[in-house]
Amino acid sequence: MSAEARNETAEIRLWFDQALLGAGWARDVRLTLAGGRIAAVETGAAAAPGDERGGIAIPGLANLHSHAFQRGMAGLAETRGPVGDDFWTWREVMYRFLERLTPEAVQAIAAMAYVEMLEAGFTRVGEFHYLHHGPDGRPYADPAELAARIAAAADETGVGLTLLPVFYAHSGFGGAAPTPAQRRFVNDIDGFAHLLEASRAACAGLDGAVVGLAPHSLRAATPEELAALVPLAAGGPIHIHIAEQVREVEDCLAWSGRRPVEWLLDAAPVDAAWCLVHATHMTEAETLRLAASGAVAGLCPITEANLGDGLFPAETFLASGGVFGVGSDSNVLIDAAEELRTLEYGQRLTRRGRNLVARSEGASTGAALWRGALAGGAHALAAPSGELRVGGPADIVSLRSDHPSLAARSGDAVLDSLIFAAPRGAIDGVWRAGKPQVSGGRHHAREAIAARYAKTLAELIG
Repeated sequence: MSAEARNETAEIRLWFDQALLGAGWARDVRLTLAGGRIAAVETGAAAAPGDERGGIAIPGLANLHSHAFQRGMAGLAETRGPVGDDFWTWREVMYRFLERLTPEAVQAIAAMAYVEMLEAGFTRVGEFHYLHHGPDGRPYADPAELAARIAAAADETGVGLTLLPVFYAHSGFGGAAPTPAQRRFVNDIDGFAHLLEASRAACAGLDGAVVGLAPHSLRAATPEELAALVPLAAGGPIHIHIAEQVREVEDCLAWSGRRPVEWLLDAAPVDAAWCLVHATHMTEAETLRLAASGAVAGLCPITEANLGDGLFPAETFLASGGVFGVGSDSNVLIDAAEELRTLEYGQRLTRRGRNLVARSEGASTGAALWRGALAGGAHALAAPSGELRVGGPADIVSLRSDHPSLAARSGDAVLDSLIFAAPRGAIDGVWRAGKPQVSGGRHHAREAIAARYAKTLAELIG
């Protein structure tokens, strides 16, 4: 048996002062890991020789929406222009940035983003991947060249990957022709089907990888194209940008007489396999219908704040049984706790109240946020439930119990303090599929990946 095979089958024992298990919080917890999963859970157990000791264990989150290449332009769109800046002016900066991206640059930037995700408590990423072709718009010899680079970045960093190849054919509602700046994204249905199969092949050797698909938006796919795409998912997850911007809503009304979420729920077989990303601008009726559909609302609070998108109606949605997860989207800042904090704070600023995501008296807001994002994110990415339980994935985040913001905390107070009071540095270790990827707060390959990333950015924008 090879050394690699022995490492795959060898048991690892982790002992924690306390841990958030599927059944709730427990003290003196030993987790036995084998084959990438949790093979045994003991509570009230004394630490034993050979146990790797940690402070507090919680399950890692799924980052359900990422555009990895945008990590490289984080901070480059913060200069005021001659007219009012908004999402659409930001998009022009993004188009200029991607013009020079090579396959090597795509992998280098994605690897840096994935290192930061793991260090921040994300153990799986949903990569909403729409950069497909060369700078002139022609497909690479391998149509999945850039998808393969995303898979390679996931492999070298150890993050779990749900790849969502994106169908993009138009620049606006009603099948408007794409613009020259969009040429690296564009496919017809036949070309996309070929790309999708090549993407599945590119991910075939990646442990735990899932491949779904993503119509970019109702702007970028006609009704006929959307109907043709759904069967291509073959039961995998389907993600779509929707109702992110007021202008998008207005344009959809002008085109169809209906709002984007209303149109989608009327015209497409939206169910629990779908993730509607953003869904920022909804009426109450749309909000209730989305909650009832079983689809996951994919919220990206940091990016939505950065772009000035608006605020998702979380209070109404959650009160109606809606399911949500969070994503880092533009990757302007990668931080799982910050996404959840921004989600709750946005509601507080709008509603002028506190603890709005928690649904009952005495309930922990931090627990409602982390547990909600845990369940919804895993579901949206067609990944196993992230709960720490026997048979579950060994995707574990270890927190420093001696961190000032976590001192003397136990149970759900840990999650409240992690989200609302702890700056970066509270995360000590991360295991993904049973493999240690982060220790002492740093990814094991950070130095080499950061050096390659810096060189890449110097060549792109230096």
